[in-house]
Amino acid sequence: MSGASGESGVPDASGGTEPLVTVGRAESRRASRRGVRGSHGSRDEKRVNSSALRGAMAVVASAVVAVGGVTGVVSATSGEGERSTAIPDVTRTPVVPPLPAVPSPSATTPSPSPSASATKKAEKKPPKKAEPPRSQSSAVSGSLYLHPESQVLDWVRSNRGDPRQQLIQSRIAAQPAAVWFAEYNPGTITSRVRAVTSGAAAAGRVPVVVPYAIPERDCGGASQGGAPSFGAYDSWIAKFAAGLGKGDVIVILEPDSIAQTDCLDDGQRANRFGALSRAGKAIKAANPNARVYFDAGHSGWHAPSKMAGFLRQADAATSSDGIFTNVSNFHRTADEVAYARRVLSALGGPSSLGAVIDTSRNGNGAPAAGQWCDPSGRALGRPPTTKTGESRIDAYLWVKLPGESDGCKGAAGSFTPDYAVELARG
Repeated sequence: MSGASGESGVPDASGGTEPLVTVGRAESRRASRRGVRGSHGSRDEKRVNSSALRGAMAVVASAVVAVGGVTGVVSATSGEGERSTAIPDVTRTPVVPPLPAVPSPSATTPSPSPSASATKKAEKKPPKKAEPPRSQSSAVSGSLYLHPESQVLDWVRSNRGDPRQQLIQSRIAAQPAAVWFAEYNPGTITSRVRAVTSGAAAAGRVPVVVPYAIPERDCGGASQGGAPSFGAYDSWIAKFAAGLGKGDVIVILEPDSIAQTDCLDDGQRANRFGALSRAGKAIKAANPNARVYFDAGHSGWHAPSKMAGFLRQADAATSSDGIFTNVSNFHRTADEVAYARRVLSALGGPSSLGAVIDTSRNGNGAPAAGQWCDPSGRALGRPPTTKTGESRIDAYLWVKLPGESDGCKGAAGSFTPDYAVELARG
């Protein structure tokens, strides 16, 4: 595979994967709308055709690729066997120069307090030591969970004689990917989330889940939908949180919800940011072991200072454990690492804040500007892992499931084996 590194993962009896080889590689992307294969829901949920996707995203500064794209998505089934498919659209990527690597900001020693009295000799106290840089151990460090239900696994099981099956099985189906919850389903959301997290707990693995139901999702574009009001969303997210259990879990909270707010007026933006702040706090209250990450777009979208300003308005420093970048996009990992560190530095807050990066399709970097829909010449990125070897970078994740179409090489959100093979071969 050209221009990409490969780390093959092999599923084990516990439901996770252990990487065989890890080879470093630089990668990158701009926000595209994801075709998300929802964790649960009905198969008859509307899919968006490719022309609608192109029209909707040509005017949006950024987003994440069709919910199969919004997804990186793994699908989980409920007790009734239902599934859902949410389809966010993809936005075009502007041409931007690669960002240089940025070291993690060092902690500074606080200024000493002034003496209580000018006539009283100040006591000499040893200066406080600077807070040590955040270590990898403070983030989730376990093996990631491979959920047993997904479109790619369905295809692999149903096409054992297909010549493409072995490559897709070894390079894509064997890797843990995120499970999306993209349907507003207050009556069943708790049980559906619990089905995923309890399975992960039994396997001793860490699941990655994606709540995607914020009101006015996708600015009314191809992936529009979500809860009918912020009050309804607050209730839905509380029920989502109730299914998380008490074990380690990574929560990718509402892709594009912060980076893609140009369509909102000041009041609408404030309402959304308030809802995200409440959501982060509700999730952490329900499960203190949950790692909650807020949307930070990607290195080809907003400047780090602007993105940090949005995150500050959403109370990210106190409502989350950090940020996620590159969901459903293609920007190189090196650019995303540098960008994420710059955003975190500009945001301020505790040194415990970290970042996770979607590396599912960034093995060859971003395509030419304007090519967002199943672009050719892309490749799989680094396999999912919580061992990145990079300060402040908590994990590389596959939030979008490789092979799920953006709407050009297959129906938006559907698994397309030829596209999967193209990505696997790089």
